[in-house]
Amino acid sequence: MADKKKDEKKGEMQAEKRGEAADENQKRISIVKIYVKDFSFESPKAPAIFNSGEWSPKTNLNLRSSHNQIDDNLHEVVLTITVDAKEDDETIFLVELHQAGLFDVAGYTEDEQGAIIGSFCPNILFPYARESIASIIQKGGFPEFVLQPINFDALYMQSKAQQIEASLAEKH
Repeated sequence: MADKKKDEKKGEMQAEKRGEAADENQKRISIVKIYVKDFSFESPKAPAIFNSGEWSPKTNLNLRSSHNQIDDNLHEVVLTITVDAKEDDETIFLVELHQAGLFDVAGYTEDEQGAIIGSFCPNILFPYARESIASIIQKGGFPEFVLQPINFDALYMQSKAQQIEASLAEKH
């Protein structure tokens, strides 16, 4: 009877170990922290720009993301957005934001992890960046500025295709 209890206890301990191993291999993504890493606003023509009558600036948007692996599962993703408005090649305003996030990502293949870091994480960060940029432009005395939605999935796929083309070009 004592041997039977020992065997049961041993079986329970092995099942627990298998369960722990399964938990470590389970796919998971969690947001650890979202924060502003760097933020700047410049309005070199203020206050004269506000008295110049009507103006219709041309705005340019530059977008990129970067990734730093902090440890095995912890990843920092930084979405950098630069917006500049110009009238006759003179800058009316310039905004640069580095919206960052720490993400716990585990249990994914290398390709899946690449898509998560290149598409999913920037999709999470973008609404925070959009709000911060719109707010600072308005606080700078300018009309409401709305960044349109961005398809990070398509941008990621385009980037992957360009990497493959570049790799093939190097081989030839």
